[in-house]
Amino acid sequence: MQIDAPGKPLRRVACDLPPPQASEILLEVLACGVCRTDLHVLDGEIPATYPIIPGHEIVGRVRAMGAAVQGVAIGQRVGVPWLGKTCGVCPYCASGHENLCDHPQFTGATRNGGYATHALADAQYCFAIPDRFSDVEAAPLLCAGLIGWRALHLAGPGNRIGLYGFGSAAHILAQVARAQGREVYAFTREGDLAGQTFARSLGCVWAGPSGAPAPELLDAALIFAPAGELVPLALKAVRKGGRVVCAGIHMSDIPSFPYADLWEERHILSVANLTRQDGSSFFETIDRLPIRIVTEQFPLEQANLALERLRLGALMGTAVLIPRAA
Repeated sequence: MQIDAPGKPLRRVACDLPPPQASEILLEVLACGVCRTDLHVLDGEIPATYPIIPGHEIVGRVRAMGAAVQGVAIGQRVGVPWLGKTCGVCPYCASGHENLCDHPQFTGATRNGGYATHALADAQYCFAIPDRFSDVEAAPLLCAGLIGWRALHLAGPGNRIGLYGFGSAAHILAQVARAQGREVYAFTREGDLAGQTFARSLGCVWAGPSGAPAPELLDAALIFAPAGELVPLALKAVRKGGRVVCAGIHMSDIPSFPYADLWEERHILSVANLTRQDGSSFFETIDRLPIRIVTEQFPLEQANLALERLRLGALMGTAVLIPRAA
């Protein structure tokens, strides 16, 4: 399924993939999660190369590999995330901040992704997936889970965590934070009673609309919805020295707000991509936790429907595409 240009719906295309290059692996796609970033690519809101096959929450099985690939076996199941490759030589890569690489490649945006039956990926940027997760369950972990994990790290060790936008990432992260002994407060769209009930079912101590004050001041607020107007609301919800972490790759403009809301050493931070170390630590941690991944499955041919459901906020958990071949 390919996006020909920004604003155009996905369409089916047939293409022959070239043999994998030296460090690449050829994957049979078993499942691919549908992420809000895919909508940003579809809408032309973030840099991308068109035409492009979107999808960066890929679970696949290795069917062929390049001559330089090591540590991966034919038939192994692996996951492919958003960060598809880095240059390895820029100041950010050299200092351990490859998520800020000056010349990165992004799966499903600047290199073809997983809305397909097969995909090519650089083996060095793929992850082994714990056996306890099915193909469908594992797909959301590769972006929603990973970005949530990095956002939680930036939030610091505080006990009271607010999650704004209770979708794919937040429903995973809420359970991780609860397993760490934290209190989680969920903020949803106005009137989304089903989403609030869903949040409480996953262990959140409170759930309500984004405009409502939390019953307690938060140590940190993590924003997953691409809505800039949530930033001033989150600032009002955090304590002195608290942190507001913007976890999306794209967000609408942040409206002006009084300096007093930022004063007292409150912080606003953003999450930019992830490092391979983030992925390794996340999968090592989540393999030990009783996490329930909530998904809704769609055949690959219904990718446009899945994206529209996501746009409307009509999903619980994560939409996952299943290629017919799988």
